[in-house]
Amino acid sequence: MTKAQVLALLKENQNDRGISHWNSGRFKTGNLKSFGIGLTLLRKLAKQIGRNHKLAQQLWKTPIYDAKVMGLLIDDPKKLSRDQAEEQVEELQAGMFSHVFASCDATLAKTPFAFELARDWVNSQDPMRRRCGYSLLYELSKKNPKGMTDDYLLNRIDNIHRAILKEDPGVRGAMAAALMGIGKRNSRLNRAAGVVAKEIGPVDMNSCGEGGSGEPFDVLKHLVTDRLREKFEKKK
Repeated sequence: MTKAQVLALLKENQNDRGISHWNSGRFKTGNLKSFGIGLTLLRKLAKQIGRNHKLAQQLWKTPIYDAKVMGLLIDDPKKLSRDQAEEQVEELQAGMFSHVFASCDATLAKTPFAFELARDWVNSQDPMRRRCGYSLLYELSKKNPKGMTDDYLLNRIDNIHRAILKEDPGVRGAMAAALMGIGKRNSRLNRAAGVVAKEIGPVDMNSCGEGGSGEPFDVLKHLVTDRLREKFEKKK
């Protein structure tokens, strides 16, 4: 598909209620426009379009929120470069795109350099890079990238323990997600993450996502499930 065809597809699927929410200012970012389409439908449309690195870059440059999100969804992890990631992270508009950029099964997490990037970004002085770094760690906690050892993750749990309550809300939310993901990998990491989760308590997520709302995120609750206990028992 061409850029014009994708924009036409988005217009066909525009959501008047979503547009109204966007124009109300609650979600609106900068001078971007929006077709008001939810992420679930955007993901469905992205599957129809398929991976296309060149088209993804063209869509990212548009002044339309939904088109930019689509660009992140259809990019090709084999062609996405670290230089591109460093450029895009500077343009995440106060975090509006970070959930698609670095979490929620993000394309970036599928690149060969994803762990290297996460490892660097969690130590960055830039809050947005830290936020995305921890979001990437959450995504990568479901995989086994080279270099992501238990010792590294135990060290990261310790860093989360020391820093989470002093962090910006967005980074705090990403840290909580990473702590949960790490704690689900094996019994050793589960015990360490559980101790930290119990001490910090539920993390207030209301200010972690733009316009988000809901109950504080109880990481510990996700680390003490019967399903996880059975999983670890089977591995003994």
